[in-house]
Amino acid sequence: MAAESAQTLERGLRLLRLLADGHGGRTPTELADELGLSRPVVYRLVTTLMNEGFARRDGEGRTHLGFGVLVLARAVQPMLRAAAVPMLRRLAEEVGATAHLTVAEGDEGLAVAVVEPSWTDLHVAYREGSRHPLSRGAAGQAILALRAGRGGYQTTEGQLQEGARGVAAPVTGLPWLEASVGVVTFGPLAESVGPRVVAASAELTSSLR
Repeated sequence: MAAESAQTLERGLRLLRLLADGHGGRTPTELADELGLSRPVVYRLVTTLMNEGFARRDGEGRTHLGFGVLVLARAVQPMLRAAAVPMLRRLAEEVGATAHLTVAEGDEGLAVAVVEPSWTDLHVAYREGSRHPLSRGAAGQAILALRAGRGGYQTTEGQLQEGARGVAAPVTGLPWLEASVGVVTFGPLAESVGPRVVAASAELTSSLR
């Protein structure tokens, strides 16, 4: 019985991740095909998730992520921010640039934690809660690279703010999180900044496991 319950939970979590991938709603047949499950099993999973508010159906019968996940997201973000801030502070002080953690919400990036360096004469003011398309800026492009299965770091210049240069690396190894760690500045960035941002991302992964 315990093994059966664990299997049901694992399937339900896979279904939630599928609904959260930003590709829109799916029919029961599409869900069954993508999950490799039978339609009756998918119906049972969807019904359970709908009863708990984690899934919903539209007028065309397509299943979407439910608004109940917002309650979980509101609880997770403060914990995520608390874990990230010490790492971001070290990164900002070492690099001399504003450091930030950005998470994906559909096709947008949301800055959930920002730390500015204490010793620089000039740095980018980047507000927590800022949103931008994932296609613009190093932070968003790093998340898109994560979705494509690529690591490393991304660099951009002037895409979100004129004259601003950004470097960001995806947070890897955490299936439940689409995020990136990055820095942004108006001045030049040394070649060592990219690897340092990648190391900071790995540090955050370790702290969240």
